[in-house]
Amino acid sequence: MNFDFSGKRVLVTGGTRGIGRAAVEAFLAAGAQVAVNGRSEESTHNAVARLGPNAIPAPGDVARPDACRAMVSHAARQMDGLDVLVNCAGVAHGGPVDEVTEAVWDQTLDANLKGTFFCTQAALLFLRMSKGNVVNLASDAGLIGEVGLAVYCASKGGVVNLTRALALELAPDIRVNCVCPGYVDTDMVRRDVINASAHPDQTEAALAASSPLNRIAGPDEIASAILYLASDAARFITGSALQIDGGTTAGHPRR
Repeated sequence: MNFDFSGKRVLVTGGTRGIGRAAVEAFLAAGAQVAVNGRSEESTHNAVARLGPNAIPAPGDVARPDACRAMVSHAARQMDGLDVLVNCAGVAHGGPVDEVTEAVWDQTLDANLKGTFFCTQAALLFLRMSKGNVVNLASDAGLIGEVGLAVYCASKGGVVNLTRALALELAPDIRVNCVCPGYVDTDMVRRDVINASAHPDQTEAALAASSPLNRIAGPDEIASAILYLASDAARFITGSALQIDGGTTAGHPRR
């Protein structure tokens, strides 16, 4: 499906890399003006320099509510409003439960859940004016548990249910949905999961085998789902958690 976002104003947090970067590129290709958020000014400006004139920088650390407010306000001023907010910024930390520190808990929940809430809160005025919508990035780990990812599962489960609650509270003016990807071939997954293992080839094969479709997704596949939920084609969809996981959450695999 080809999407037309001509004249639309979009803010993508975590838009300098991975799924966020793929979403930025897809919105730009569909004609939107896009504010690109990265944690630092350097990473944000470096990304925007390669994206063309319809991309504008909107740096800020989403783990801090004051930075969320400043970043969203800056983006809306630069674009004269806001039609779509994509909350994509986040982190992933793994490890056994008995090794998790308070610092890891705080960093994960602050980036993944607190940032999603406070960026959305900061965007409400602009989205109400445009009758716009929000797309949050959750995970299949927000729908099912996974060994070694307790804190990440907690944060993404929070995003899923936050999406539902916001959809109810902000209707009918603002739609709120989320996408729930499985493993995606991003630099973060390559660095922190595949290449960090003792046997990268075996780890990559195991990630692929965890999906009934026997592969991991490309970032562009997740971006397509984000554009769908943000588009008028999904105008009767709110409170949805769209699974893009190759079937990992469908049920128990064959024994």
